[in-house]
Order: sequence, then C-alpha cells, then structure tokens
Amino acid sequence: MSVQAIAWSPSGAVRIVDQRALPEARIERDLESAEAVADAIRTLQVRGAPLIGIAAAMGLVAGTRELRGAPREEFLGRLAELARLLAATRPTAVNLRWALERMARGAAATPGDGAALWDGLRAEATAIWEEDRAMCRRIGEAGLPLVPDGATVLTHCNAGALATGGIGTALAPIYLAHEAGRRVHVFVDETRPVLQGARLTAWELAHAGIACTLIADAAAGSLMRQAKVDLVIVGADRIAANGDFANKIGTYPLAVLSLHHGVPFYCAAPSSTIDAALGDGDGIPIEQRSPDEVKTVAGRPVAPAAVEALNPAFDVTPARYVTGYLTDRGLRKPPFAAD
Repeated sequence: MSVQAIAWSPSGAVRIVDQRALPEARIERDLESAEAVADAIRTLQVRGAPLIGIAAAMGLVAGTRELRGAPREEFLGRLAELARLLAATRPTAVNLRWALERMARGAAATPGDGAALWDGLRAEATAIWEEDRAMCRRIGEAGLPLVPDGATVLTHCNAGALATGGIGTALAPIYLAHEAGRRVHVFVDETRPVLQGARLTAWELAHAGIACTLIADAAAGSLMRQAKVDLVIVGADRIAANGDFANKIGTYPLAVLSLHHGVPFYCAAPSSTIDAALGDGDGIPIEQRSPDEVKTVAGRPVAPAAVEALNPAFDVTPARYVTGYLTDRGLRKPPFAAD
C-alpha cells in the first residue's frame, strides 16, 4: 500500500508527512497557516511538483479560516497576499503557480462574502487533490503496458506517493504492475545531494513490498551497459511546449546514457505540469539551493568549509532524448498545446 503524503486534519489544518525525517522516522505535522505551508515547501518538508501545488491550494484554505466573517474585499485582498507568499517558495515547478491561479480564479467567480468564499476555496482545494489522485492512476494505466512481468525499471529522485496526492507519476506504473501481480524490480538512484531516491523512493517502495535496489547515481551507466535496465521512468517539474522538461538534477545525464545504450526513457507527469506558454526548456527557471546541501550529508561536513559548491536543484532534458510522455491523457508526444 502506498503512503498518503497530505490530508486535511480534523481542525482544518494541512496535515503532511515531514519528508525531512524519512526514512528514520515518519512524522506527521499539522500546518495551521499559509505561512507554515510556505515554510514547509521551502524547506522540503513537503516536495514534489504535484504535491506542492496541492499543499499550496490547501494552505490558502488554512490561511483564511479566520476570515470567514470578513467582507469580500478584505478576504480577497488577504487571499492575494497569501498566494504571493506561496508562489515565491520555489520557482521551477509549474504546478505551484497553476494551483494558486486556479484557486484565485475560483474565488473571483464565487459570489458572496468571507464564508461563501472560504467554502468555495476548500471545495476547490479538495478537488485539486482528488483530481491529482485520479491523474496519478491514469498515468499508471498509461505506463502499465511498458512494465511487463519481470521488468527492471530505473528511476531518479522521488516521483511516487510522497510527491503527489495519489500513487505518484513515475512510480504509478510500477505500483499498478505490482498490484497486477507482476514481478517488478526497481533500481533507485540515490539522487544526490538531498538523497530523495535513497531516503524517500526506496522507503516507499519497501513500504509497498516492491523489490528495489539502491544505487549510487554514477552506477546507472554501468548497469545499462550490462543490459540490466529495461526502461527508465522519471517525473517532471515543468514540461515546455516542445517537450523539453525540468526534473531533479541528474536527470539529463541519465537521459543521455539511456539514448546511448538504447534504453527507453519516459517522462511521467500530469497535464498540470505542462507549461505550454514556454516554447522550450531554455525558459524554465532553475532553482539554486544552498551550497551546504552539497557540502554536508546528514548534517555532517563532507567537504572543506572554504570550498565553494554549486547546487542547482534541477536540470533540463531536451525532448529528443525522451521516448514518450506518460500523462493522465495517455502516452503522448510533443508539441503540447495549451488546454
């Protein structure tokens, strides 16, 4: 069974699994305000492109609970402030902006004052969450024919239940293959520097009873050369109209290796990850994170303090390296037009 990464608490707060604590401990936190949700997104307590969009939408609801008695203009003014706060947390994943814009449009179209607006916001945030759960399932169904009995899949970072409102994107076909009784083995890239593969993907696959082997990122090419990888499936944080996509740093070299060795390479993402306004990947903003993430492991230094470190959180993979895109609308090819 996959883990549930987000939910409403009985009090109306946003309940998350604090992903910084995994795999040593599973800690749930109730985020009572939009500010707390923004901090959770910024500090990777909650992460993954679909999930931060859901969390931001739910954060707007938590952050406006005390305004249910407010007049319309006051409520909408505060809502806009909170949306700007949440939008500024992480720049690369388009799902964040998409969810916040959808929430703002829904509020503008809802008549009435604070109580009616808040009820509408909660319904819209819940719909975003439920739709994501359904989209994950459809992504899994689109990719299921690619994962026959006995398949070995390699994945990078974490694009599973911990990154979405459902069973994941890249891991969704694996979950459904396992559900169907197929024997599947997954090579999990550790995914330096924050180790989302080691800490999160390996944890949730083991939790679900799916066979997996953790590997150093640099081992992927050798495994492909030995014909030990049948296909690669990764997630995405933003997909441009031409199919170029941003994903966790290290995805691009994995795509190059896959093409060189003739290994099919798939990108799995919901339609909300497609940014059709961007012509190509050159326009995708790449988040630069703290050098300390590279220079430390589990809080311990692994490099001299005086040494500089570069820490882009994402890279961009050109569309020419991608075999296909697994989406909630099936297996697709670019170009991608606006909905």
